[in-house]
Amino acid sequence: MADKKTVSVPFCTCGDTSCPLNPVNHDLGCAPCVAKNLRLGEIPTCFFNAVGHEKPTGGWSAKDFARLIESAEKDGKI
Repeated sequence: MADKKTVSVPFCTCGDTSCPLNPVNHDLGCAPCVAKNLRLGEIPTCFFNAVGHEKPTGGWSAKDFARLIESAEKDGKI
């Protein structure tokens, strides 16, 4: 297992290091995570984290991401 210093994606903001798809757990970068999210119709955690606003829903879908963007805009965060 790689450590955060040698991970192939040093900008990864996902805090779920127990996830086998997290780049700290392999040397394949973001590809496994992105592939899983595409397969499930979801948006990767890093996109939600990049907005820097409290998530208004419990889901990870494109609609959930759109709601996050709308909420952040309404609150003047973006």
